[in-house]
Amino acid sequence: QVQLVESGGGLVQPGGSLTLSCAASGSWFSLNAMAWYRQAPGKERELVASITRGGTANYVDSVKGRFTISRVNAKNTIYLQMNSLKPEDTAVYYCNRELSAAATRSGYTYWGQGTQVTVSS
Repeated sequence: QVQLVESGGGLVQPGGSLTLSCAASGSWFSLNAMAWYRQAPGKERELVASITRGGTANYVDSVKGRFTISRVNAKNTIYLQMNSLKPEDTAVYYCNRELSAAATRSGYTYWGQGTQVTVSS
């Protein structure tokens, strides 16, 4: 059974840093590209960053140069190092397999509880 547990969120001032972690259960982890998503109040969930099985990363333009995604397959864990945080980064952050846009929006897709990131002075 798939289980995703995100952690590491919190309140940080603009310009600050946070590192998020996502622990996944199951042997499927190392077989899949993984990703971080976020959902701000009143907005749809969006893809932030993804990483292939081999470690190739991609980012949405708004976080390029500030966020770094990484993974440790032996630990079934992915990370999101977030630097130079901005108020617009405020959202609940989730991890999952890299999903299609439709699956990201679907009410049938499993998500963990997420971790809240709030960037405010």
